[in-house]
Amino acid sequence: MSVVALARRTLFYEWRKFLPAALAVAFSGLLLLMQAALMFGIFDSASVYINKSDADLWAGYPGTQTIELGRPIAHDTEMALLIDPDVARVEAFHWLDGDWRGPASHGSVSVFISGIDPRPDGLMFAQALPAGERMKLNEPNAVIVDAADLDKLGLGIGGTATLNGHRVKIVAATPGLRALGGVNIVTSIATARHLATDANEADKVAYYVAKLRPGADPQNVRDRIEAAWPQRRFTLWTKAEFAHTAANYWMFETGAGLGFVFFTFIVFLVGTVITSQTLVAAVASHVREYAMLNALGAGHAALRRVVLEQALWVGGFGVIVGALVCALLFLLARGQSVPVAFDITAGAGCAVLVMTIALVSGIMAVRTISHLEPANLLR
Repeated sequence: MSVVALARRTLFYEWRKFLPAALAVAFSGLLLLMQAALMFGIFDSASVYINKSDADLWAGYPGTQTIELGRPIAHDTEMALLIDPDVARVEAFHWLDGDWRGPASHGSVSVFISGIDPRPDGLMFAQALPAGERMKLNEPNAVIVDAADLDKLGLGIGGTATLNGHRVKIVAATPGLRALGGVNIVTSIATARHLATDANEADKVAYYVAKLRPGADPQNVRDRIEAAWPQRRFTLWTKAEFAHTAANYWMFETGAGLGFVFFTFIVFLVGTVITSQTLVAAVASHVREYAMLNALGAGHAALRRVVLEQALWVGGFGVIVGALVCALLFLLARGQSVPVAFDITAGAGCAVLVMTIALVSGIMAVRTISHLEPANLLR
């Protein structure tokens, strides 16, 4: 009988002894997968303004690392973009801080105000706001919020509150607007100017966004505009670059990313210790059988391959079970507006870590049979 067949048959007939190890691996995989989903979801929220919009180029203050750090830029920035032949449209994006005062029971809430073009084909939040809801922003002092933030604001659709000292009304609530670090309040550009706390800041714009003509390469257009304006007082990013910059800022500059990396190390360490102990116990329970095989001529190398093969099968089972449970929790989290996101690369990385846990545990379990003697059969 081959080593692979022996390993599989042992697992099949003695599955109760290996089940604790498989569950330990599955739990480790579940923690890693959910941690990755939360990490990607949270940091995707940092670039919700970018990813939910149809703009190909972003123009902002030099050195800006994330939307929340934006500062007013010169109005001639719009002209610098429009002059390029591959730029089809340019829109202003007003971004400012706000103080929301709703019901007395909820007190004051710090919010982010996003002033956008309310036209049905507007670029900002084009992938989050349907045309019908965008048009509601034409109503004076109308605002739209993320549906998950209604409870935080203490109001429902149609409710009114005071924002920066002005009366506003919630005309709609839709998913996909939630921002990292605060509540995102979407208004029209006219309303955003009205809500500015400083009259001198009302006409100042933090960002200009541009839509390119079909077939135009964003990087080439960006480089061409920057070359044409060497004394510019703004920086240009492509959509992908700005989203990557924002995510990196929140992940590394704030220290949050290092926290996730540290937690990954802890999960890996704990998972390895627990899995190795359960696998060692399962292997130790068959030490007489391994001693008999050794007496019949099976070398230590062959027996080690049996244990490692069992560890890999346990790891594969753990990956499958962990992935299935993670998928259910992922759907539950999305239904509760918990920020989660995932991709194939992250899933593959977690699977590799889980299989590494199983393999390391198998190597530690191999020590149980490293000094086998046929004399064990006489005990």
